[in-house]
Amino acid sequence: MGLTAQTTDGDAEAALLLPTPEPETVASSTSKAPEDSYHLAYIIYFTLGLGFLLPWNAFITAVDYFSYIYPDASVDRIFAVAYMTFGLASLLVIVFYSHKSDAYFRINSGLGLFVASLLVVPVTDAVYIKGRVGLYDGFYVTVAAVAVAGLADALVQGGIIGSAGELPERYMQAVVAGTAGSGVLVSFLRIFTKSVYPQDAHGLRESANLYFAVSIVVMVICIIFYNVAPRLPIMKYYRELKNQAVIEEKVEKGPLTGAVWRSTLWEIVGRIKWYGFGILLIYIVTLSIFPGYITEDVHSELLKDWYSVLLITGYNVFDLVGKGLTAVYLLENAKVAVGGTFVRLLFIPLFYGCLHGPKFFRTEIPVTILTCLLGLTNGYLTSVLMILAPKMVQLQHSETAGIVIVLFLVIGLAAGSVVSWFWVI
Repeated sequence: MGLTAQTTDGDAEAALLLPTPEPETVASSTSKAPEDSYHLAYIIYFTLGLGFLLPWNAFITAVDYFSYIYPDASVDRIFAVAYMTFGLASLLVIVFYSHKSDAYFRINSGLGLFVASLLVVPVTDAVYIKGRVGLYDGFYVTVAAVAVAGLADALVQGGIIGSAGELPERYMQAVVAGTAGSGVLVSFLRIFTKSVYPQDAHGLRESANLYFAVSIVVMVICIIFYNVAPRLPIMKYYRELKNQAVIEEKVEKGPLTGAVWRSTLWEIVGRIKWYGFGILLIYIVTLSIFPGYITEDVHSELLKDWYSVLLITGYNVFDLVGKGLTAVYLLENAKVAVGGTFVRLLFIPLFYGCLHGPKFFRTEIPVTILTCLLGLTNGYLTSVLMILAPKMVQLQHSETAGIVIVLFLVIGLAAGSVVSWFWVI
């Protein structure tokens, strides 16, 4: 309904309370959007996607270091539970109160918390651990830092995905591809450090410090990029479209009170629930296998400790390939995409066969192929569902739809990190 539509007396009174937008500040939905000069907005969203998963990837990719100094801890699995559960609890709060909070403040706060959590490992190593083994007070501090990173992820990821949902499809694809790019970046960093540094206490310390130093630099770049993005003409254009849609909705429905917001929220959930369920299922399957199974349960006499490094790299590279494929071909049939998430359940018995099946199935080739397919399907189906879901709601609710989708995603991550203990039982 437009601003010139007829209203009831109550609606008219509510409309009078609204600020009248200046003609030049409201973008027309029929006007042509400005060009993304030099693809700057795309690059910014790719970098932000890379950034908000980089802390998680840094923590789990430094597994050699953490396993060396904390030999009795199941590092990857404990990190996963701490990160996902704190992220989930934080997102539940955000999704119900997002209409009362400022996304700009949430995202900047989250980026700052990321930097703080990443600083914990090198600082703790320098002033307390100093390469010594078995000082588990340091482990508890590190787990706390992982939990803080989970909180930061909820603040940042929900906001960035929500923001991208208000823009054309290519920007959501940029964010999702960026998340895969973070895994590839850290994996290649790990290969580099494993090749250059000796695999002793000193070398592992140097490697871990490099992961976290690079991650901190990238997070600072993300802070700069995020605060520059609103000044781009294309961002101003879509922000004005959203503002116009919000004003029209207030004219039609009145102020967004608690009851109205709850009703709107459940309507949004109803529209995107199958997309969300598909995302949830994707990450239950993926996190039940990766990274715990890859780093702790399969072994190679030939590749030795390089085996888990190469498997993680293979997964991350194919995850990036899958998320990049949606820029070439986007599957727009949601039923097929959600159906594909059910087919991925076959990965669980297949990977189980790699532990307890026929001899050939327990060799490096089947495990590597399955790991790459796990990454490819994770990347492509995630990208498809994340792109399609926000388009199922009105523009002014795209941010909330994005946050809800991230909530489904984090529930899947948390559930998958718990299911990953199945391999230990």
